[in-house]
This record gives sequence, C-alpha cells and structure tokens, in this order.
Amino acid sequence: MALEKQLELGDREERVRKQTAVYVYEAPLRLWHWVTVFCILTLSITGYFIGSPLPSVPGEASDNFLMGYIRFAHFSAGYILAIAFIGRIYWAFVGNNHSRELFIVPVWRAKWWSEVWHEVRWYLFMAKTPKKYIGHNPLGQLAMFCFFVIGNTFMILTGFALYGEGQGAGSWADQMFGWVIPLVGQSQDVHTLHHLGMWYIIIFVMTHVYVAVREDIMSRQSLISTMIGGWRMFKDDKPD
Repeated sequence: MALEKQLELGDREERVRKQTAVYVYEAPLRLWHWVTVFCILTLSITGYFIGSPLPSVPGEASDNFLMGYIRFAHFSAGYILAIAFIGRIYWAFVGNNHSRELFIVPVWRAKWWSEVWHEVRWYLFMAKTPKKYIGHNPLGQLAMFCFFVIGNTFMILTGFALYGEGQGAGSWADQMFGWVIPLVGQSQDVHTLHHLGMWYIIIFVMTHVYVAVREDIMSRQSLISTMIGGWRMFKDDKPD
C-alpha cells in the first residue's frame, strides 16, 4: 500500500514537472507587442515604397492619391509606434520584473556573459542541452536591447526629424526633432540612415521569428503562445 502511494505521488510530481507554467507577460505588455508588430509591418511596407516609389499612375492627378495614402499610413503607424513605445517604457516601471528585462541588460555580470555564450553555441547547434529561462534568455535580452530598443529609438528620432522637415520650420515636430538633421549632417544623410534602419529592423524581426519557432520546437518551452496568453509552458523540466 505504501509502495502504491509512493508511485502515485511520483506520477503526480512527474505530471507537475512536465506541466510547469509561469505567468510571464502581463496584458499591457502583450498588447504593446502586437501593436508594435502591426506598426513595424506597416512601416516596412510603406517605407519601402516611399524609398522606391511606384511607377506613375495614368490619369488625372486628382483621381490618384496612391503615394499620399502610403505616406499617410506610414506617418500614422509611426505615431502609434512612438506612443506605444512611450507606454512600454512606462510599463517597465509599474509592471512585473519581466517587463524591465528589455531595458536593463546586466552586462557587468560575468555569469551573464557566460550564459550569452552558451546561447550562441545553442543557436549554432554546438550545444546539445538548452537552458530554460522564465523571461528572455541572456542572448535574447541583449538582442532585444541592441536591435529593438536602440533601433526603435533611432527610427523614431530620425523619422520624426524627417516628418518635421516636411511639416516646415516651426512645427512641433521640427521644434522637438529638428536637431537630429544637423547632428547627423544633412537631410539626405538622415533619409539614407532611416532607410538602412528599416532593413536593420527587418533583419531583427526575421531572426526573432526564427528563434521563437526554433525554441518552441527544440527547447520544449513555449514562446509564441506566451506572447498571446502570457503563460510560459515548460514541457520537460523547471526553468533556470
């Protein structure tokens, strides 16, 4: 009877071990993530056509406003992206610990760098066993900060600087962001860097999607569904 009891407890512990779930991402953070996804998709498509305009459309100019609509969609998505990013910074102060991982990268810790190296080896198929983290793994945290936080800030600053140039001297955008153009050099330099920044973000997004799908399959922990429901599922063992 005692042996049966132990076996029953062992089975129960095994089920718990295989179904470990931790609530990681709160609703405002998840909302910001998907709003940002929509904005980046819109900005990338419209930004490409702004940089490489479509051929002329036949007919009266008054009957065709295609590039105008493209620019309007680009500017609108830029506004939403910037406002959402400000909200994300606010949530880093009032949210849980995982909401701050995007902005606080512990580069002063030797152990953190060793874990970054382990993740590099894991993604290069050089390490056989993945480490599991409740929030971002160290390499993901570093990538999010370098590619997204810095990249997104750069795109907002240069984007609104160019927007202010179009709005004209004295406009609110020119007064707040007009200093960016002379700091960089000239208007065309900002245009070029802003366009290159688009590809910088696109490369990051492609890598981000690949890593999320790969981790769902190979490390047996949820990533994609976590950003939908907030819960991270660990299918084999408990996280580090």
